Amino acid sequence: MDQLKRHRVYDLLKNDSTHLIGGMVNVKGWVRTRRGNKKVAFIALNDGSIIHNIQVVVDVQAFQDDELLRKVTTGACISVNGKLVESQGKGQAVEIQAEAIKVYGTADPLTYPLQKKGHSLEFLREIAHLRPRTNTFGAIFRIRHALSFAIHQFFNDHGFYYLHTPIITGSDAEGAGAMFRVTTLDLKKPPLTEKGEIDFSKDFFGKETNLTVSGQLEGELGALALSNIYTFGPTFRAENSNTSRHLSEFWMIEPEMAFYDIHDNMDLAEAFLKHLVAYIVEHCEDDLAFLQKMYDNELMERLRMVLDNEFVRLTYTRAVDILIQSGQSFEFPVEWGMDLQSEHERYLVEQSFGKPVILTDYPKGIKAFYMKMNDDGRTVRAMDVLFPGIGEIIGGSQREEDYERLQSRIREMGIPEEDVWWYLETRKFGTAPHSGFGLGFERLMLFVTGMGNIRDVIPFPRAPQNAEF
Repeated sequence: MDQLKRHRVYDLLKNDSTHLIGGMVNVKGWVRTRRGNKKVAFIALNDGSIIHNIQVVVDVQAFQDDELLRKVTTGACISVNGKLVESQGKGQAVEIQAEAIKVYGTADPLTYPLQKKGHSLEFLREIAHLRPRTNTFGAIFRIRHALSFAIHQFFNDHGFYYLHTPIITGSDAEGAGAMFRVTTLDLKKPPLTEKGEIDFSKDFFGKETNLTVSGQLEGELGALALSNIYTFGPTFRAENSNTSRHLSEFWMIEPEMAFYDIHDNMDLAEAFLKHLVAYIVEHCEDDLAFLQKMYDNELMERLRMVLDNEFVRLTYTRAVDILIQSGQSFEFPVEWGMDLQSEHERYLVEQSFGKPVILTDYPKGIKAFYMKMNDDGRTVRAMDVLFPGIGEIIGGSQREEDYERLQSRIREMGIPEEDVWWYLETRKFGTAPHSGFGLGFERLMLFVTGMGNIRDVIPFPRAPQNAEF
């Protein structure tokens, strides 16, 4: 089989390939379907570069090796040399008339799990090692790549520096709850203190350590030197939750900005989200069209809602008034001081305003210790961005820059000062006003893909009793 330069299916179907018509090309990929008769076979070939398949037409009688063609079944990986011609059928402009085929890997029709179409998403989660080969997950993972690129593009273009914050941390400074412990101690026979407790001073790091729940606090250190930074990395929660909205391992984007107040923070969050949605709409048209057709026929309408509207900005107090006066029967009755539930957030976005909403000035009792107190002594300069279909998609705040106020809040919330001494110290030496926010990447992926389960927007989901792949 003569060596030809490989062409991606994307390049042949989406780029202008008219100059290649009549010439020989090579494509490599996986067989999605094969149909035909004893005279002619039609192979749908996909290499993952695009959701569409390219059709390969095989003159069966011209191929001397019948055994070779018998190996070309759904799931097989092949290389094809052939002439690129204008397609006689509908759906694509070109197809390939095969002249030579090489089989890289076979797929037994009796045991290949993706032999048939229409598998449930639940079934596909059980074969996460193969589900990227389906149309659904090919589309999702291409969008995930595009969204990741758009994140870096936005921050780079706005003068931010990408800061790598630690995955292993010495404390749960945010009070986020259950964490995954990192240890090299012998779990069968750990060293003990005189009190009979595990002696973590004998551990690898000389203290108790965990996987991080957030890069924010370390991100603030970077912002107080470089002005504008962002983190984008994995975070971990050891909550025993099996809902469609929770993962044990997920990715977070967390910008931190010196000299930003809460209003600057809101402006940045809105511009950031609009950039990301606009990038996906422009660059992932085919994948979005597929997901809308198969899973969510209102997907593009919601994406346009973000792009076509200025975000509503209102206080938590005003939002509570709106919810109480709505007459709506909520599962969780609304009262001032409670943490709003997804049903409340979605009502504000979808029913009350019909556009994204940014809530500000939350009660201090339901927010983290590092948020700056308002003059009323009851609320803090927090902000949550609410999206249709999702509820909260961004959470952020103006950070408390005053040493004594921050120390008082830490003591009030019972956080050991020895765990956050370094964080406090940044308020002693050259403190500055600063703000930031966090965006859960998989939650944003749910919004831009229209999928209903967070385990379907990450390649290898980690959840309770689920770490197979």
